[in-house]
Amino acid sequence: MAKKQIKKPVVKVVKKAIKKIQKKEKKVAVKKTAKKTTIKKIINKKFVAHKTSLKIGDKAPNFEGVDQHGKTLNLGSFIGKKIILYFYPKDDTPGCTATACSLRDEYTYLNKNNYVVIGVSADDQKSHLKFANKYELPFSLIADVNKSILKAYQVWGTKQFMGKIYDGIIRSTFVINEKGIISNVITEVNTSSHAQQILAS
Repeated sequence: MAKKQIKKPVVKVVKKAIKKIQKKEKKVAVKKTAKKTTIKKIINKKFVAHKTSLKIGDKAPNFEGVDQHGKTLNLGSFIGKKIILYFYPKDDTPGCTATACSLRDEYTYLNKNNYVVIGVSADDQKSHLKFANKYELPFSLIADVNKSILKAYQVWGTKQFMGKIYDGIIRSTFVINEKGIISNVITEVNTSSHAQQILAS
């Protein structure tokens, strides 16, 4: 005579099911905590903008480019002159216009004191010409559309604006002496009084 299978008590089955549910809930809770911690770390991590490693005393990297008038400019053309090589994000934007106008307003003084002013951005020649004409800028603006000069001076990199992180031009100015050596690097640009900032530093 075949033995009858003894069924497990219902209580044991229920307990086992409860344990399984509790185990799952615990795993989900751990995952959620880990996710929250990761998000917290990302939020609390302070953003550090890219900054050039070029410093005072370094030999200025060579540059060559075409300005708004189609004229080719390079570092060798200005040996014996002090160069203000300033990099800015975009033509005809508030901060970039303020910087350009500050240098324009002091251009006569700068010129008399052996300075040459050259602006550089990734805008094209047509954009530079329009910008220079609109604000009567008396100096050259190089159209570095392929970003070769920007990269040589390490001013193309990660930046943040209004909470958005992206790659772009880091506003920076290099003063190069008569022998082609960097005599000043300004990364905290005062857009409205940049000429005075250069002369005072």
